[in-house]
Amino acid sequence: MSHPPGQSRTYPLYQSGSGWNAMLPARAPRTAPPPHTRFRHVVIGAGYTGLAAARRLAELQPREPILVLDAASAGEGSAGRNSGFLINLPHNTRMGGHHSPLQIARKQIAMYQAGLDWLAELAERGGFDCGWDVAGKYHAAATEPGCRNLRASLAQYREWGVAYTELDREAMHERLGTRYYQFGYHSMNNVFVQPAALIRGLADTLPQNVWLMENNPVLAVGGSGPYTVRSASGEFTADNLILANNAFARKLGFLRSRLVTIYTYAGVTPVLDAAQQALLGQRDQWGVIPANRLGTTLRRIRGGRFMVRSAYSYEAEQPLERMAQLLRDSFRRRYPELAAHDFEYVWSGSTALTGNGASFVGRVRPGLYAAVGCNGAGVIKGTIHGKLLAEQIAGRRSPMLDDLEAFEKPNWLPPDPLRRIGVMIAIASQAKKAGLER
Repeated sequence: MSHPPGQSRTYPLYQSGSGWNAMLPARAPRTAPPPHTRFRHVVIGAGYTGLAAARRLAELQPREPILVLDAASAGEGSAGRNSGFLINLPHNTRMGGHHSPLQIARKQIAMYQAGLDWLAELAERGGFDCGWDVAGKYHAAATEPGCRNLRASLAQYREWGVAYTELDREAMHERLGTRYYQFGYHSMNNVFVQPAALIRGLADTLPQNVWLMENNPVLAVGGSGPYTVRSASGEFTADNLILANNAFARKLGFLRSRLVTIYTYAGVTPVLDAAQQALLGQRDQWGVIPANRLGTTLRRIRGGRFMVRSAYSYEAEQPLERMAQLLRDSFRRRYPELAAHDFEYVWSGSTALTGNGASFVGRVRPGLYAAVGCNGAGVIKGTIHGKLLAEQIAGRRSPMLDDLEAFEKPNWLPPDPLRRIGVMIAIASQAKKAGLER
């Protein structure tokens, strides 16, 4: 796809393709123009949030035409670049105003379970294979501060009524094949997927009244209702416009003081030989969440590959070779006995962070809606947020939608250069605190 000069700021441009997508058979993107240019609903962004919103609107309003626009092809955008963990537990429980953290946690757990159940139903109904594996996930600590973090998390689990198994160093070694970690725990609150396969499947099974245009970035939005959406292939008119492009919503002029763009980095090995795979623990698929946010995520992938994910950068990609070296170092420290620590694929992915960890879901102004700010946990959260936003637009009320509307919204962030300085200081501080968790 060629990118119009001067317009790259409205959507991410990646140095390399998604490794997850490269592992799949070739797929032809949907690029044909629709038969008309006026739509009841136009959705910007064909990730989990945008596709969920479009699908639910199509179900509730089957005679209304819906257009979804995305700058990439399905599997190449941010939705196909994550680690493939579908965790149905909260990351932030202090968003509820008059509600207690426990009340918020319970509401979020119910919400995320509904999102997970819907994804499972869509995959089954659509008949596509995304590697769905109810395997749970490990949390692991290599340092004393990391151990304290994990024990604090377990106190929350007990309060929430979530089951888990604590593991000492020897038990971690038996399960993961590494003595790097001092302490950890396992819970079943996670499903593994091949994320590019999942987003492809969702894109290819949309209802008939949804028209998807891939490789067609939105360059500008004008008007105050109806809205004019200028894309690389032409202009469209929307009675309702839905922003589901995460932090890049602010590149189009919306929610500028609420969102920050962050890039993270991942590497996946070639298929390892049997001797190397034997060094990676018992199960043929597992994943590790670090004890510090800037720590290293691991995933043993069914089929013999291994993934390492680590590092953050603000607003722009860093050179991939330099980031690959950081990933190799993390891999080598955890598995020094492996014969090689090479990656077949290295890539980055963008996500949106907010100052207080809250997402924005709702009306921005008449006819303009957004579901953005996933804070690095967008598969289940984006899915249920997109679905509930569609129900809000269609006037379909529910207790779950009431709960979502009551959650705190993202707080104000200062403009650059203060924003950049603040984020860079936070990243440096967290990286130092992470230490050997990185």
